[in-house]
Amino acid sequence: MKKSKIYTKTGDDGHTGLVSGNRTLKSDSRIDLYGELDELNSRIGFSASFFLQDKELITLLPFVRRLQSAIFDLGSNLACEYENRAKFKLPQLSEDLIKALELEIDRLDNDLEPLKNFILPGGSFAASSLHLCRTSARTVERKLVHYFQETKEELPVHSIEFLNRLSDYFFVLSRYTNKITNIPEIAWVP
Repeated sequence: MKKSKIYTKTGDDGHTGLVSGNRTLKSDSRIDLYGELDELNSRIGFSASFFLQDKELITLLPFVRRLQSAIFDLGSNLACEYENRAKFKLPQLSEDLIKALELEIDRLDNDLEPLKNFILPGGSFAASSLHLCRTSARTVERKLVHYFQETKEELPVHSIEFLNRLSDYFFVLSRYTNKITNIPEIAWVP
C-alpha cells in the first residue's frame, strides 16, 4: 500500500477544507474553535502520559482515552456545516457519555476531602497538566458558545454539556492525582 503524503499544499493559500469539501479561511472562527479542541486533546494526551508512571493512575487511562475519542467526534462535527452532518454520518456525543462523566466525577470526588476554600492549580506534574486541560476545556466551551451566538448554526448535540462536565472532570482528576501521589493541595489565601 502506498503511503499518503503528510503535506498536500492545498492550504498554502490560507484556506482549509471542511468535511463537506467546502473551503474556508484558516482564520474562520469555526477553524479556531476546533483548533482549540485539538489543542485540548493534545494536552489530555500529554497528561495521560504521566499516568503510565503510576500503577493506580494507569487504571484511569481507558476512560481518558474514551474522552479523547469523544473530542475527535465533536471535532468532526465542528469541521462540518450543520446541514451536512447527517449526510456524512458523523459520530455524535451521547447522553450516556455525559452520565458516565458525571459518575466518574462523583467516584473520584468521593475519595477527596471536601473543599473548604479555593486551591491553587499545581501539585504533581500530572495534576498540573490536568489543570491545563481544565482551563483549555473552559476555553473551548467559551468559544463554542461564542461561535453559536455569532453564526446561529446549530451546535453538535450535547456539546456544551460535554465541555462543561469535562472541565469539572479535570478539576476533580487533578485533585485526585495529587492525592494518589501524596502531594498536598495549596489553599488560596487572599
